[in-house]
Amino acid sequence: MFKNRYMPAAMAMYINYFIHGMGAIILAQNMTFLMDQLNTDKAGVAYVISALGIGRLIALAISGVLSDKLGRKPIIYAGMLVYIGFFVSILFAPNVQIAFMFALLAGIANSVLDAGTYPALMESFPKSAGTANILLKAFISAGQFTLPVIIGMIIANDWYYGISFLIPVAIFVLNGIFMIKLPFPKANQKEESAEETAAEQVFASKPNFWVEGLAIIFIAFTATATFLIVQTWLPTYGEEVIGMANASSLKLVSYYSAGSLASVFITSYLVKSIIKPVYVVFAYPLMSLLVFLGIAFVQTPAMVISGAFLIGFFAAGGVLQLALVVMAEFFRGNKGTLTGIFMTMSAVASAAVPAITGKIANTNITNVILFGAAVAAAGVLLSLVVLVRYRKVMKVENTTASTAA
Repeated sequence: MFKNRYMPAAMAMYINYFIHGMGAIILAQNMTFLMDQLNTDKAGVAYVISALGIGRLIALAISGVLSDKLGRKPIIYAGMLVYIGFFVSILFAPNVQIAFMFALLAGIANSVLDAGTYPALMESFPKSAGTANILLKAFISAGQFTLPVIIGMIIANDWYYGISFLIPVAIFVLNGIFMIKLPFPKANQKEESAEETAAEQVFASKPNFWVEGLAIIFIAFTATATFLIVQTWLPTYGEEVIGMANASSLKLVSYYSAGSLASVFITSYLVKSIIKPVYVVFAYPLMSLLVFLGIAFVQTPAMVISGAFLIGFFAAGGVLQLALVVMAEFFRGNKGTLTGIFMTMSAVASAAVPAITGKIANTNITNVILFGAAVAAAGVLLSLVVLVRYRKVMKVENTTASTAA
């Protein structure tokens, strides 16, 4: 993998997702500042955050098709430019309505980046697609770990909060310059005939899109909803229910990100050498459910801190990325279009969950955590369906963990 000619391009894509990790939580992390700027309450900021999901929905259908037609590199550049537009424009939003419109740009950028990046990585590293994709989560987690530290410094030194938005802009610009001459794989290039023949022999029976296909698509919803709930509301839960100081509660996202980062490296090793991604897609939501219940019913600082790390490990440790790899195992075809279909349901979660949880949070923050447990439970049921179908459809005895990864 590391001797691959596309490794420099992969590093540029990973850097983009380091910034995306910041972008995914930057509105929630700056909730107090934005409430003042926009003259609104927590529900108002949550409404703005929901625009990210709507923006993703707007762009996903077309961005996947364009990625297959125009190639991965132009699509990735487009995503970077739109993201820069979001980071800059949100600082000038005078009210919730305008902020909502600007936040749509972040969702659009996310979809465009996804449509170019996930297929590009699978094409760059066809023999280790699972590992390549799950490493994106490592960089997302690193960004989510870093941003609360930056905001903590801003608060401690009484700096302008917009610095946390301008740092990602600077990194995007530098990374865009770095990418100019880097080679990217050709979109949907054919694998060697021997590999294609081997792939045809993987199936024991024909995959059914209306069973395992839909189940995987809905896993995109539950996986996204699970970590969105934690990213957005765990600091508020820590402050209002557990009684933590504001600065300490914001650090819960860093603990969550540290758990996610640890999970990425452990999970990438597991799917590369020991187990197939489909088993991780089942086991991790089950553990997430248990952790959510622990956080909801054992309301202590120690529990919420350890729970933040564990929920990061199991909920955000690559389930979304590995579910996409499993979908590609079942349904082989245009990777950009496939990614667009899968990520559409993730975008639905990004749009719906902040709005739903914002309403719940105005009554009882603990109920938001219980809602997270219910979503995780749904993910367990969906992944069980996928696992059962996987064992029936695939010639399990002939597919090693390394080929699945």
